[in-house]
Amino acid sequence: MAKSIPLAPHRSVVVPWEQSVRGGTADDRRLNEVTVRLPPHIASLDPATSAQLTSRLETALREVANLDHTHGARLDALSALLLRNESVASSKIEHVEASIDDFARATHGIRANESAMSMVASTHALEHLIASVAGGADVTLANIHRAHSALMADDPYEKDYAGRFRDMQNWIGGSDYSPRGALFVPPPPETVDEYMNDLVRFANRNDLSALVQAAVVHAQFESIHPYTDGNGRIGRALVNTVLRRRGVTSRVVVPLASALVVHREEYFDTLNAYRDGDAGPVVEAFTVAAAIAAEESRTTADRISAMPEEWAAATGRPRRGSVAAALLDALPAHPVFSSENAEEMTRGAMSTVHAAISRLHDAGVIRPLTERTRNQVWGTVALLDELGDLGLRIGTRARAARTQL
Repeated sequence: MAKSIPLAPHRSVVVPWEQSVRGGTADDRRLNEVTVRLPPHIASLDPATSAQLTSRLETALREVANLDHTHGARLDALSALLLRNESVASSKIEHVEASIDDFARATHGIRANESAMSMVASTHALEHLIASVAGGADVTLANIHRAHSALMADDPYEKDYAGRFRDMQNWIGGSDYSPRGALFVPPPPETVDEYMNDLVRFANRNDLSALVQAAVVHAQFESIHPYTDGNGRIGRALVNTVLRRRGVTSRVVVPLASALVVHREEYFDTLNAYRDGDAGPVVEAFTVAAAIAAEESRTTADRISAMPEEWAAATGRPRRGSVAAALLDALPAHPVFSSENAEEMTRGAMSTVHAAISRLHDAGVIRPLTERTRNQVWGTVALLDELGDLGLRIGTRARAARTQL
């Protein structure tokens, strides 16, 4: 089959292997060599796309830019919701699952659910990485490390490796104790610095389609697999980081992972195709995902725009200047809050704040997220529901577009 965006395939090289910690079966312990895959360097790669794919790339980029230009500057709530949606979906690709309410609680520091806390960590990592390229600043290894630190800082098993490249051989699939039967074995640890410096040079170019660049950066990062854990989430965070650096977006995060998670195996197949010398499938997958995510995010933007009027009507239109009105005004930017947060946001007396919270609760605008009687945490019903619904809509569209992947 012809390759749609050809590049040099990964080379296979046999290297020595020795367990650092004994374990597993006798076969694991006897293994003394492993075949690793060495990606080509990409700093000077010139990926050529067909006229048809180029047209689809331009359409997807227009959808993303239009979303950002039309809605991003005036809707902080949209920016926050899209960031959270991308982090949740990216975590789900790694089989990290938690309910929207668990995720909302975790954003407020309630640590009861480890998966939800991991999703919040993914959100912080994405925020760090995107903020690092504000104004077109370069992608740097230091900032990638900082994002990884944010992702792994509270992981009890990986925190010692947070923010630093691996110094050991890792692998995907197969045995837990050795690379025996692995699906993919990345380059040896001593090559990671060179590969990542090469990747950063490619990521900082300005002479490529931004979406092609983002997809190739992601695929190359996944092949290098530079960390002991968290590679998938950091690799997907790099996609929106490249789009931000190239000026495709200035405020919003495009929730591409919501489209990828419904075709999880096909998404991994596109990475395999990249390793075999064809960047076309991964570029096409991200092109479809970006277009769908941007289109559905516009629907979310319209819904968020209508929410303040709906909340005002449901609560009997609180008097302008009242604590209840101030709390309603604060909800788009603060969909999850405590009574203490409400006091700070409205500058009202605690008794008046409690009365306003009760008014919003009775109207169905907010709901309690804990079973506490004191220090209750509240969630804005419509915004939390929209967080879940956006992912659902993107997933439904992605399934319908499966033949394009």
